[in-house]
Amino acid sequence: MSSDSWWRDAAIYQLYVRSFADGNGDGIGDLAGALDRLPYLAALGVDAIWFNPWYPSPMFDAGYDISDYRSVDPVFGGLADADAVIASAHALGLRTIIDVVPNHCSSRHPWFVAALASSPGSAERERFWFRPGRGPGGDLPPNDWQSIFGGPAWTRVSGADGTPGEWYLHLFAPQQPDFNWDCPAVRAEFEDVLRFWFDRGVDGIRIDSAALLCKDASLPDLDSLSGGVPHPFVDLDEVHSVYRSWRAIADEAGGRVLVGEVWLPDAARLVRYVRDGELHTIFNFPYLSCPWSAPDLRSVIDQTIALGDAAATWVLSNHDVDRIVSRYGRADTAFSLDRRRYFHGFPVDLVLGTRRARAAALLTMALPGSVYIYQGEELGLWEVQDIPDELRQDPIFFRTGGEDPGRDGARVPLPWSGTEPPFGFSPEGASGEPWLPQPKQWSDLTVSASLAASDSMLRLYREGLRIRRSLLVSASSSSASSASSASSALVWQPSADGVLAFDRAAAADSGVVRCVANLSSGPVALPDDAEVLLASGALSDDGLLPPDTTAWLRIG
Repeated sequence: MSSDSWWRDAAIYQLYVRSFADGNGDGIGDLAGALDRLPYLAALGVDAIWFNPWYPSPMFDAGYDISDYRSVDPVFGGLADADAVIASAHALGLRTIIDVVPNHCSSRHPWFVAALASSPGSAERERFWFRPGRGPGGDLPPNDWQSIFGGPAWTRVSGADGTPGEWYLHLFAPQQPDFNWDCPAVRAEFEDVLRFWFDRGVDGIRIDSAALLCKDASLPDLDSLSGGVPHPFVDLDEVHSVYRSWRAIADEAGGRVLVGEVWLPDAARLVRYVRDGELHTIFNFPYLSCPWSAPDLRSVIDQTIALGDAAATWVLSNHDVDRIVSRYGRADTAFSLDRRRYFHGFPVDLVLGTRRARAAALLTMALPGSVYIYQGEELGLWEVQDIPDELRQDPIFFRTGGEDPGRDGARVPLPWSGTEPPFGFSPEGASGEPWLPQPKQWSDLTVSASLAASDSMLRLYREGLRIRRSLLVSASSSSASSASSASSALVWQPSADGVLAFDRAAAADSGVVRCVANLSSGPVALPDDAEVLLASGALSDDGLLPPDTTAWLRIG
């Protein structure tokens, strides 16, 4: 496979900077800490690192409210630190992907500050969605749109004389005003941002909220829409022209990848984002949200493969969703952003959740395409649900009056070593407390403890990624056509109810690798002539595969 297609079967590690490693002792992760830990990621066996936003930001939404797209926030370091991380990662054989947030910026971005100081109808306000209000005196918002974070999607500003003036749109927090992508200046600005980071050596761009950029300029009320009418700000056709221009820039730079965060239930609409000349790949949210159920998982796998090779990505968790150990330890193992408060009402069986998470890891790594690993997933960390209210940071928690617990529980800093917090997250003797509290029970899940335990989640991930690279990715890379379809790389095998079994061609002269995932309630037999390469849990004394366990077998 050509180097330009490295993303097709890469293992990509999501690095949430403020929670990965603290280099200066202030309790917040930074690029110095990430730089120091790059050898850990190389040893883990991943191919690339996706960094969550490291830009200057007031941090109302953990860096997704950006005030400067061409620099680094001082809490994380500086541009020189970013350059060092990119160069050092490359030296270790790791590519880098960074977040770009094009739907909105920070209310402290120079453009928005200028818009507030300008009059209605000005060029400065044209870059955003400023509109007069409705009702007597314009006291009502321009329409009925609601913020994804809770509450209205409009905030009113004051005129130069202090009197109430126009309203501006923010699909997220008020501190995150939406850009107007009908404005040519906005399009030109982001094209330049892409070139800036590609010139610094970044290998890819992850596009936040990729389906939300364009809005219906008539700003219709959602309550007024009838069946068949397109949603006024989700997945409008106009957004594809943006990504066609971005793809041209990525292709010109060579070997760069565009990854879209696209939450859409309609597969036909979803696949449009990975047409020729648009994004290279999109996150597989149906797989991420799927319950621990063999029929449901097989359906999502088949649907994903049917979308085409470019769309084959597999992800179990990220910084916006509950950690997989906790999800799989609940009575309802599905996930939905809209129902997070519902899921948090269930007790969590961590033993069960961990066993299922181990099985899911091997199932996921065996699938054809790219795989994403959210930091801490490889350690078996769980969702921290008992963070004191006064320590929470997520605007979702505050804008919903605490009804939605938000995303802080998946963002707690990693444990590296030792038996007490901060578990090596900060340098020894550091005065700063971790920005979110770590559970004391994580002492058994630190990196150092996990490396010392032969049956740890970390050991499982390392071995799984090693076998994946040597037998499965090598076989895919040496195939006759680099554009061979994902469907040709997976062949389902007959299996009992509640069991998933499929074959993947292995590297030359290595036969076939069969993945068997037992999601049923009882043990199942494995083929007599199969060699067990790796299993997520111990087999029974008579060689049966227990429930909630996955095994990789060599056949032939």
